[in-house]
Amino acid sequence: MHESESFSAVNDFQHRVIDEFRSNAGVVGGPFQGSSLLLLTTVGARSRRRHTTPLGYLDIDGKRLVVASAGGADRNPAWLHNLRAHPVVRVEVGSETYPATTAELSGAVRDRFWEAVVRKHAGYGSYQQMTARVIPLVEILPLPSRQGLDRVRGMGDFMHEVHQWLSAELDLVIAQVDAIIATADVVTPMTLPPRTLHAEMLERCVTFCGALERHHMGEDFGAFPMVAKAFPALASTLEKLRAEHVVVAEINALIRELLAGYTPGTSDPRELRVELHGLIARLREHFAFEEHTILDALNAVADAPPSPNPPAPDADSGQ
Repeated sequence: MHESESFSAVNDFQHRVIDEFRSNAGVVGGPFQGSSLLLLTTVGARSRRRHTTPLGYLDIDGKRLVVASAGGADRNPAWLHNLRAHPVVRVEVGSETYPATTAELSGAVRDRFWEAVVRKHAGYGSYQQMTARVIPLVEILPLPSRQGLDRVRGMGDFMHEVHQWLSAELDLVIAQVDAIIATADVVTPMTLPPRTLHAEMLERCVTFCGALERHHMGEDFGAFPMVAKAFPALASTLEKLRAEHVVVAEINALIRELLAGYTPGTSDPRELRVELHGLIARLREHFAFEEHTILDALNAVADAPPSPNPPAPDADSGQ
């Protein structure tokens, strides 16, 4: 087969295994009959998309391990490349799904556990003989669960809510442009929501992490250090997100400039819409990437701040 055909066949096989796994609470037949299998979902190092891979695992001396054997190939598997870039993953074992961080074993620790792995499954030793690379061992470390705490909201949940609110505000801006185009309106100017996006971002982040100057600085100087201290493996991911926050601030400024520069009857609303869509898509890409990579870790290290607008008491509750 050509390389593309081979790649397609592998993908089809993996999808069938994943479907069978999820339909049967982790029990899979065929070549995996009787084996300990999990599903590992990583975030693509470049694509930033989620990828799920079925992997055999071993529980040895309190560590849950997966082996980056790639069948003895000379290249590391793609999932290893992904988790090196973004160590927070999702794991499915049986009917259980949980978030985790990952860490490669090294030095004498790796060697000791490698001997134990080969004692349990000699095939891994055969794979090592097929390649000059040292086959990595990766430990899966479950993140603390918030279940059983009356579903206390975590800081990651709060971040998601902020992103949802910002996306809704951006939808309102696009809706204005759509209305102008649909009615051929040459009179109505473009307006930001009642308060500027920047002011609302600031307010949300003040609640998030203290007195701040712009959206996301709270993460850079408040939440991010908490995550870095608890999960050192996330250091490189946090650095990437800090760099992106500069771009996010620039995009926010560009959106404001576009709206402020719109002149009814002179500016082209269709051109405005195209430019806005491009900027908004970039913002939402950042939101999704941030949630994929650190939402679970944020939930594990801190509770969300109290809601500034608690729900009204139920009329039938007597309160």
